[in-house]
Amino acid sequence: MLKNSIVKKLLFLILLCVAPVAKAEIKLPALFGDHMVLQQQSNTSIWGSASPGHLVEIKTSWDDKTYKTHADLRGDWRLKIRTPAAGGPYSITISDERTLTLSDVLIGEVWLCSGQSNMFMTLKGNFNQPVLGSNKTIATSTNPSLRFFTVERNASLKRLEDFNGEWQNSTPGTAANFSATAYYFGKMLQEVLQVPVGLISSSWGGTAIEPWISEDGLKEFDWVPEPGLDAKGKVSQKIPSALFNAMIHPIIGYTIKGAIWYQGESNRKHPKKYGQLLPGLIANWRKELGLGDFPFYYAQIAPYDYATPGINSALLREAQYNTLKLTENTGMVCLMDIGEKNCIHPSNKQVGGERFAYQALAQTYEIPGIAYSGPVLKEMTIEGPAVRLTFDHAQHGLNTFGKALTNFKIAGKNKRFYPAHATINWQGITLFSAFVKEPVAVRYAFDDFVEGELFNTEGLPASSFRTDDWEIE
Repeated sequence: MLKNSIVKKLLFLILLCVAPVAKAEIKLPALFGDHMVLQQQSNTSIWGSASPGHLVEIKTSWDDKTYKTHADLRGDWRLKIRTPAAGGPYSITISDERTLTLSDVLIGEVWLCSGQSNMFMTLKGNFNQPVLGSNKTIATSTNPSLRFFTVERNASLKRLEDFNGEWQNSTPGTAANFSATAYYFGKMLQEVLQVPVGLISSSWGGTAIEPWISEDGLKEFDWVPEPGLDAKGKVSQKIPSALFNAMIHPIIGYTIKGAIWYQGESNRKHPKKYGQLLPGLIANWRKELGLGDFPFYYAQIAPYDYATPGINSALLREAQYNTLKLTENTGMVCLMDIGEKNCIHPSNKQVGGERFAYQALAQTYEIPGIAYSGPVLKEMTIEGPAVRLTFDHAQHGLNTFGKALTNFKIAGKNKRFYPAHATINWQGITLFSAFVKEPVAVRYAFDDFVEGELFNTEGLPASSFRTDDWEIE
């Protein structure tokens, strides 16, 4: 043991002598660069590579404090620095005989924004698929306190240490190409909190949830195949864990406040499995990122006519709805009122993004007075042929904002559902159908495509729901 220790020390000393001959530049992952945003009042990591064995010093301009460490035998190093309350711009100087300076660094709130195409869809929209009001939003998007980082799409069978991307200030040129949902979320946070906001967008259209969970995180789901090359011998975005490895793992160590997630359309055929996978992803990210039970807010998929016989996407919405009961420090953004029958990408991205912001402002930042959830069924009581429903998150009552209540159905013991006559009253909603004398179950908006019509007075919609657990025909 003593011999091995002496040999290691000699090798380290040799490297110290050789290193100046083959001077390695200080290199940082893409996340560390000019214009970046660091999470305020946190012990966040900074890491990179330098000459093996060399002393690495980091000096932060906000407190003139110097942090020191030595690069290991491979040249890797990592340091934790303490960030102050929100502010800036600041600079960070990193040196190991040579000096690298990161400028225009802001301290504020950092959020990870991930999912599939509805998160990936940019402010400028898709071909023939617009984002409502995008031109005005883009034209007025200049905001030096709002910063973006878009992770370049990539898939890998191995955990990667870096990805491609760069921090950008919000301007018409950069905002147009950034996630619309994430933009509206970050814009409202910045305006309300009056601190810098940094958004890391890591998303890929058409992807299922399995590729976004680490291999360790998938072990409990025995139906998910082990990661491997696809039928063409390639690594694709459809392989389990491949997107976690390439697009999430390099973030580990970079302190974030929380995450927002918009995904689920690609898993609609297997809602029961998704009901386990979504809580699994949340637990997996929290474990991997090592930041405790950080806030995790997710969007419920919007109504859309998938036209797939035997598949009802309301079951996927139900799985997302039930995740609230299974996970702590989470929230669901309901989008029942903005779905489009013939377009899977709702054009009203502002509504979705701002509802994400309501979740964070009310639950994470604990700002009083902000509603963040639509009506949630509290209790069903049956009085003869009438069904009475009461709701949480409806302190000031319910409203349809001019729409007719046509999406309620009730059934008796024969499990046949009939449209119900629905009336809003001071207690909640009363349902009745002449075809159901002895009702036992209620469903609301439990179809692929419906137009949400039930809201609280703050204008937030109720999720589709049901009180039965019968098989869906």
